[in-house]
This record gives sequence, C-alpha cells and structure tokens, in this order.
Amino acid sequence: MRSLVQAVKSRLNILDLVRRHVNLKRQGNRWVGPCPFHQETKPSFSVNEEEGVFYCFGCQAAGDIIEFASKINGTDFKETLEQLAAEAGLDTSAAFRRKGRDGNDRPSQRSAILQAMKVAQSVFVDALRGPAGQDGRDYVASRGLSPEIVEGFGIGWAPREWRNMTDALRRARVPDDVAQLTGLVARSPNKGNVYDRFRGRLIFPIKNLSNQIVAFGGRIVNGAEDEAKYINSPETPVYKKGEHLYGLAQARQAITAKGDALLTEGYMDVLTLHQFGYGHAVGVLGTALTPEQIKRISGFTSKVTLLFDGDRAGRKAALKAAEMFLVRGLTCRVVLLPEGKDIDETLRQDGPEAFDLMQRRAREGLGYCADALREQSPKDRVEWARNFLKAVTMPELLNGYISELATGLDLAEDVLRKTSTRRIVAPGKPAAAIPASGTPMSLQERQVLTFVVRYPARLPELQDLGADILLVGGLAKRLWGKIERSGEEAFRELDDQERGFWNGCRMGEAAPMDDGEKEFALLKAYLERTQAQAQRRFAANALRRGGGNFESDAVLLGLVKQTVDREKAAARDDPASPGGTSQGG
Repeated sequence: MRSLVQAVKSRLNILDLVRRHVNLKRQGNRWVGPCPFHQETKPSFSVNEEEGVFYCFGCQAAGDIIEFASKINGTDFKETLEQLAAEAGLDTSAAFRRKGRDGNDRPSQRSAILQAMKVAQSVFVDALRGPAGQDGRDYVASRGLSPEIVEGFGIGWAPREWRNMTDALRRARVPDDVAQLTGLVARSPNKGNVYDRFRGRLIFPIKNLSNQIVAFGGRIVNGAEDEAKYINSPETPVYKKGEHLYGLAQARQAITAKGDALLTEGYMDVLTLHQFGYGHAVGVLGTALTPEQIKRISGFTSKVTLLFDGDRAGRKAALKAAEMFLVRGLTCRVVLLPEGKDIDETLRQDGPEAFDLMQRRAREGLGYCADALREQSPKDRVEWARNFLKAVTMPELLNGYISELATGLDLAEDVLRKTSTRRIVAPGKPAAAIPASGTPMSLQERQVLTFVVRYPARLPELQDLGADILLVGGLAKRLWGKIERSGEEAFRELDDQERGFWNGCRMGEAAPMDDGEKEFALLKAYLERTQAQAQRRFAANALRRGGGNFESDAVLLGLVKQTVDREKAAARDDPASPGGTSQGG
C-alpha cells in the first residue's frame, strides 16, 4: 500500500488537483486562495507544490494530495487512494481486489460502480445516435441544443425497451448486485425479474470533480401522464445527491476565470446557459440547496448569482438560498426571472442582452432578503434577523450585516445587537484566529520532534545519537512512535494535537525544507551539548553526595572536566551558538 501511495504522489501534482476546487494565486513559493473546507473571505489556504502539501491558517486543515482528495470528496483513505491511483493510470488490482463468493478476485465496490457508470454512459450515448434514439434526437432539436453541448455534457438516451441496459451490463460482466446498487436496473418485487430503470428518457450524466460519472438524471420524453418527469440515480458509495452540482465539472474553469458562478435549478437551464455563452453556470440537481453544495462552489469563487423563477415558490427559494450563502461569508446576488418564464424561454425569446440587463439589475443578497421580508410583521422580521445573525460563521461580518438589516427592515440597530448572542467584532478589529492545538513538550522534546517531523526518513540517525532517550512526555513518545512505524505516512494516524505540532513544523511560517543537513548539524550539536550538561550535573551531584573517597572523587572530577570540554566543543560546532564556527570568524 505504501508503494502505491508514493507512486500516486510521484504521478499526480497536488497543485493540479487543488485547482479543480480552489481558485489559487501564486505568492512566493506557495499558492494561496480561499479554503474549501470552511467559509471565509481571506486567502488563508496555502499549497506548497514542491513539498506536495497544503495548509489552512484558518481551520488548520493540512496534508498531502491524498488527504486533500479525501477531505474534499468525503471519502476514506482507501477509497481516495483507489480513485487517485486510477486517475494516475496505476494498476490497483493487487491492492484493492477482494475475493468473491466464487473465490475469484473482484474489484472494490467503488471501482465496480464507477466501471458500471462508464459502461452505462457508452450505452446511453450510442442509443441517442442509433435508430432507437429518434425521440431523443427530436427532443434535443426542439430544445435547440447544439451538437457541441450534447457531446460536451455527454447527453444520452435510454431506449424504451425493458432490458436494453440490463443486457448491456451483463455483457460487460457488471455483477447484478452492483447494477442494482447504481440504480441503472431494478428488480421486480413480484416476479423478481431485473429490468431497466431508465426507459424512454433523455439522460444527463452527473460528474464529480475528477470528471468521473457518478450518477444519471433522466427526463421523460413522450411518456404517460402518470410517469415522473425526472428520475435520478439513488445515492451510492460514489454519489451523495446533496454534495454535487450539475455541470460543475464543465464549469469550474469558467467560474475561476470569471470570478463568479451562476446557480440555477434544472439540467436544461444549465445546458441552455452554457450554449448561450454562460459557461460558469451550474445546477442544484433538483433539490433544495445544501451547505455541501455551497462549500463546493466556495472553493472556486466567493461570488454567486442566484437564478430563480419569479413566482412565489421561486422567491421563497431565493430567500433561503441567499441566506445560506450570506451566513457563510459569500457574496450573492438574486435574479428573479419574469413570472411564467424559465431561463430557456428568457434567453431564446428575449436574447442574451435582456438576460445581461437582468444580471446588472440583480439585487444584492442581503438587500433582497430585506425586501422579501418587508411584507412580514415586525416581530417576524426581528425573529428572522436574530436567527440569521446567530448563524453567521464569520464574526467580522456582523457589524455590516446588522447595519444593513436595520436599514432594510426598518428596525433599530440596538434591537438587532441585543438579539444577536454572537460576539460582535468592533469595526477595524480583526476576528480572533482559531487557536492552534497546544503542544505540551519540553524544549528538548520540541527540538528532536521538530526535526523528525520535517525529515521522518532520518529518524534512525537520531536514534544513533540517543535522541529518543530525551523523550519523556506522552505526546512526544506517541508522535515519535508513529513516525518510527509509518514514516511520512504517519500524518494519517495523528490526532488533532499531534497534527497541530506537525503542521507547525512543516507548514505556515516554517522554513522551507531541503535535505536537512544544516538542521541535523544544529540538532546534533544541541544533543551533544545537552547530554554533556546532563553528565556534568550527574557528576557534580555525585561529588556533593559522596565526598571523602579520593579515588571515586578523582574519577568524578575527571568526568566533570571531560563534560565541560564536550560542552565547549559542542558550542564551537553549533553555528547557532555565540562563538560557534559560523559566528566567530
């Protein structure tokens, strides 16, 4: 497993991966941007491409490319490693295969699901192009979708037959249990027959940010009145509905370049927007907006334009969405479409110029919220404002929010300040930083552990110097033991306190890491001086306790002189010491 980890790190660049999720800018030898793991406005997230690590000054998230992928995708170490290894083109059969009931090797569940999705996508695309896809092609033409959009988003067709996909998956040797888990097929509760779940539908593949298909959405075309207009893949080990956004894999570069995202609801809305040149549009996959989706967007931009229908339901949804973005410190604007029109009709009938004008006239998020709440009673307005202010995750935003809400809702500022139970930061003063975990180590332990954290492969050299003898505290011993056992990969075993120390040694304001020779020389001199001092104290104490035995006292006196000479030599060899070789001359 460890060799596979190293192979992944050697083939994949952490900067390339992080850029899929975060808008980064170069700053010296690092790249910085907003943290995708907590909401913020300042670029506290840092990537060191040379070292292959990331770090956030705000929430202290840190690690390597595998840790980042695991944290951003919500997968465990094994799943993440398997996904990255596949992306790197590495053979993972030895590490991730398991025995089936027949005794033969089988791929992991995650790998099997992703493979089934690839097979299904090929079947859907071929069907749209083939004789059975005429209804699908007619619908695509009626909606005015260009061949480039159809191909770029992988649009497909599910034929009306009951076993088209079922038979295709079996020919591809996809196990029945995996096929059913993906929701591509279902089993009849009465007869137990397996049949295609998507039939007579235009198919919209849903991708993750690694560009892998993880789910499908299907729109009925010329179906019966009692059939659902849309059906979607169920949640699986590779797909959590509330964590994904339709079109984000295609839109992420445009979002980063433009510094803004358009957020809408349906599949067709996203496709139409992209076709008309709004390549920074994404959709919420037919569900209410979730905090996880906001986190995904915030990794690329802190500015979002919300596109909602102008009816009562649309206005209510826009209010809730704006609230969710604002409490997390992001900027949003709200565009309400003309009542009775969707985005497709607006763009095709009124043209992009009218849509651009609507965007320029869009209401700022908090202003929209105030407008929407004006029709409510003063009591309800105060209650909304109180709950909103309590939910704000960044205290430094509270003063501005309170002033704007007081004006917009015709409320007194002091009323809002009293209803807010959160600490309000005075204007001009920064919010307190999240305190780092404490590291109760002695100076000696810190010196030793700092070096071994920065250069785990050199731990045996410190053992030869007897450095581990100086470790007496529980934290120091645990950290040393984990590095001794797992080397560089020890990071994955650390608790919060240990990670805090690790991050401080390798990230943030720590000096760049080289081969460690100079640091080793400094530590070696420090250890020799420390050991000499300890020996001198032992000898001096023995003399005070003993006394009277000439031969023993002579030995102890000689030991004291010897240790004093060792201390002086160590000081001369220590470049950091006054009078040391690099200081003196």
